[in-house]
Amino acid sequence: MAIMEISVIPVGTGTTSLSRYVASIVKLIHQSGLPYRLNDMGTVVVGETNSLFRLAEKIHNAAFSKDVRRVYTIVKLDERRDKTVRLGDKTRSVENRS
Repeated sequence: MAIMEISVIPVGTGTTSLSRYVASIVKLIHQSGLPYRLNDMGTVVVGETNSLFRLAEKIHNAAFSKDVRRVYTIVKLDERRDKTVRLGDKTRSVENRS
């Protein structure tokens, strides 16, 4: 099981606001059925590694369907094979030690 943080940034949209692009991407993430959490700098998604990579490719390519000619995507992946991970586990672990 893995945790992925992804940020998809359409470039050259003619506006500094990206919320309409992000909203359409979040809809695709929601449709995947994978647990996710939107934050101010990206979206965190939990799932099997292959599913996460397929989702990353899908939402990266989907950004081009909005008349965007350039898309900058950042993906961070943390995979554990020794235990099951859930959304929020890492945050709770740190908060419990604070």
